[in-house]
Amino acid sequence: MIIGTAGHIDHGKTSLVRALTGVDLDSLPEEQARGITIALGFTRLELPSGRPVAFVDVPGHERLVRTMIAGASGFDAVLLCVSAQEGVMPQTREHLDILELLGVRHGVVALTRADQVDPELAELAEEEIRELLEGTFLEDAPCVHTSAVEHTGIDALRGALDDLAASPRTLEGPLRLPVDRAFIQKGFGTVITGTIASGQVAEGETVEVLPEGRLVRVRGVQVHSESLGVAQAGMRCALNLSGADTHEVPRGSVVATPGSLAVGSILDVRYRHLESSPPLKRGARVRLLFQTTEVMATADPLDDPLAPVEPGTRRLLQLRLAKPVASLPGDVFVIRRESPLLTLGGGTVIDPWAPRVRQRDASEAADFLVRMEAGEDLARIERAGLMSREEVEMRLGVVPEGAVELGGSIGAPRQVSRLEQELLDSLTAWHQQHPLAMGAPKRSLHRGGLSRLDSRAFEDLLLFMESKELVVVEGPRLKRSGHSVELSDADQSMASVILERLSKAGLSPPANAELLEGLGPAQELLALLLERQEIVRIEGRLYRADLLLDLENRVCVALETQSELTTADFKELSGLSRRHAIPLLEWLDSKGVTARVGDVRVRGNT
Repeated sequence: MIIGTAGHIDHGKTSLVRALTGVDLDSLPEEQARGITIALGFTRLELPSGRPVAFVDVPGHERLVRTMIAGASGFDAVLLCVSAQEGVMPQTREHLDILELLGVRHGVVALTRADQVDPELAELAEEEIRELLEGTFLEDAPCVHTSAVEHTGIDALRGALDDLAASPRTLEGPLRLPVDRAFIQKGFGTVITGTIASGQVAEGETVEVLPEGRLVRVRGVQVHSESLGVAQAGMRCALNLSGADTHEVPRGSVVATPGSLAVGSILDVRYRHLESSPPLKRGARVRLLFQTTEVMATADPLDDPLAPVEPGTRRLLQLRLAKPVASLPGDVFVIRRESPLLTLGGGTVIDPWAPRVRQRDASEAADFLVRMEAGEDLARIERAGLMSREEVEMRLGVVPEGAVELGGSIGAPRQVSRLEQELLDSLTAWHQQHPLAMGAPKRSLHRGGLSRLDSRAFEDLLLFMESKELVVVEGPRLKRSGHSVELSDADQSMASVILERLSKAGLSPPANAELLEGLGPAQELLALLLERQEIVRIEGRLYRADLLLDLENRVCVALETQSELTTADFKELSGLSRRHAIPLLEWLDSKGVTARVGDVRVRGNT
């Protein structure tokens, strides 16, 4: 369990940790000279039950709230320190607000320096604390009167800390370790420290430093100065890294399993604006404090885009960041005013890979976020668009039930339905524009919103739609199910003229221009007759299909009585000149009716 201190500057946080653990965490010369905590301090304590806990000591100065949040982001519980001499002070309130915003839910209150006031004043100080804590997660927390100098109340404080509920930690999932310090250790090189938020890390592993994406190797793992082969979620640890300088893994970086996290520079969040904060207007510049990083951001409301965020309200916001961060849904954050520094509120990340939302689309975005908050994983896929299986598993852990796979990409049912409707609309328009066409070329429909699909995904969409009997796929063409070509009286009359002319021409058809003389545009009608196999195109000329079938039958009969057929035999059989006979012989060869052997034809394999 990670227990951290909190409270106003000079309220005895570090002294109390020293009394509990025997370790003075103000080790920097500047800290010792000024008598205040500047950097995060870390140590460990074995509680009376034998349970080990890690202590994180944070600074209380108002200018060091960023450092306090970097430490508090890993807290399981808090030791809130309030001086009996001064009582509740501004940073007492601000730290309490921050802890609530970060989701800390357990803690103990220490009334420090109780030996410096008489019992009545100590009781008044405790009453003031109780008023402050009313309605907060520390409302029912024990309040222990202590003195770090006299060591009074220290044993009782250890017991109260021992009674705190342990926070469950899971080793499942990828490693995620927000970096709160990076320094050079003589003889070792670059060392980073942090609290492991999830997963585990082992010596010798390759890890990724985000948001830069640099791969580095873990040379060593330490937990409270003890070398271990493995550290896991919930542990404060130090990693000795090979392949990176300190400036390449600064505070705010995240050490993670390679490829397990995607960074984003736009976060959609559920935000709680503190009662004490001034209204937050659309487009306001704020400081986002997230885990161990701080980044400037622009805040825009989504649920009512023109209305400012009023004190005490909870709103949906889009935060556009000055630089990307590595976050996941459910991560907590704090927002502070750009200047002068003031904690405004905080909340929970809903979509860490959000697209930029324009004002006109804010309502739709808010609807998506409400569905995501309700645990609808398919809404995440629907909003993000088609994703690879690897990306879905990275964002969601598993491919959710009901998702649709298209050519290796994963889509949500609503999203696929929109693609289906777009294709059906395009196909309907094609049928209207080409009333005599049996179907549309697939490539002519692979455009607009459908162009986002690669060829494999597009083909899978067509097959998926065909399985639902929405379309019929016929080779390179498709049509809506139930679609049929209905010839108008004019088209029917033209078709009759064409077929009659071809009948009269027999197996010596005229050129197309002569065939269509006086009929007007007929290309689509010819294409229909070809698709219906009422006519056949051979070397640019058109033949009636029934006449060709008759020719096939006559050739087959001839080859039953003689083993081979010369060109002269075929000319005599068909009554054609060589100019018309040769194309038809080659066509019979292509169909397998005949097979050419030297200068003669024999029976084919059909």
